[in-house]
Amino acid sequence: MPRSFPLSRRAFGAAVFAAGAVALAGPVHAQAWPAKPVTIVVPFAAGGGTDIGTRIVAQKLSQLWGQAVVVDNRGGAGGNLGLDIVSRAKPDGYTLLTGNVGTQSINPTLYKKLTYNPDTSFTPIGLFAELPFVLAVTSSLPAKNVQELVALAKSQPDKLTYASSGSGGSPHLSAETFKQATGTKILHVPYKGGGAAMTDLMSGNVHMLFASVLELSGHIKSGKLKALAITSKQRVAALPDVPTLEESGVKGAESGSWLGLLAPAGTPQEVVDKASRDLQKVLAMPEVKDQLLAQGAVAKGGTPADFVQLIAADRKRYARVIIDNNLTAD
Repeated sequence: MPRSFPLSRRAFGAAVFAAGAVALAGPVHAQAWPAKPVTIVVPFAAGGGTDIGTRIVAQKLSQLWGQAVVVDNRGGAGGNLGLDIVSRAKPDGYTLLTGNVGTQSINPTLYKKLTYNPDTSFTPIGLFAELPFVLAVTSSLPAKNVQELVALAKSQPDKLTYASSGSGGSPHLSAETFKQATGTKILHVPYKGGGAAMTDLMSGNVHMLFASVLELSGHIKSGKLKALAITSKQRVAALPDVPTLEESGVKGAESGSWLGLLAPAGTPQEVVDKASRDLQKVLAMPEVKDQLLAQGAVAKGGTPADFVQLIAADRKRYARVIIDNNLTAD
């Protein structure tokens, strides 16, 4: 039999230290993160509501973490390009994703083929904003309210056009829901991102657009666009004089979006938990609430579990709209 030798006091102490270091590896990792810049991929072009909301939150996270938080716009394929990039990123917490109702709850039904698994490729960190939508029209359109718009559209079937940030996104589905509720025929003109759609609307190349109050409120207040209605149940503080669709006589056409952070699947749980806690700290800051509110968004937090439930509920809701209208993006 091999002989056994008792550990010296020094060797015993070293062994205990090593064991302790292994046991503490998880917490130490969480405390150290982030130790370098963090990238948040926005799967849409700059200038849209998802981009604007992300930048407000990213600035405060950067201050909280003492690290740069870089917003990387990777638009394309209704947001799927950006999601594909994040799904393939190293799951270490240094590449995150801003998802919205379109990317997380609509695309899994709208697209028959995805390069990632929408159910298993991402780990939700938390919701950070709700985005009520507004129905805006080009300033030259002779319609002062929703009823006048509906009458104009019915008098000229397929002559009016509506822009969207891309086929199948929440602005597109909002318009289709509006058409169903009002019995109108309005042509869809999809763009590669909300910013491009908004630019063409202001130029008068298209007639109307459903988009977040966050991205349109500045142009509405400056008179470049006309706001006819808010698509949520209640009016919004950023545009207090604009009635809701229901107040305008259109029922069953409520819509909107939300923004939330996600990480690639496999990201250490302690990193996800820290990111979630810090996101809640940012959302509790009065200046962040005010910034979002002024733009027409509402700061909205919650746990990762809450975010999972929201994604699932909206996926079920919008699947009905997509199936009933035979919509597809493939």
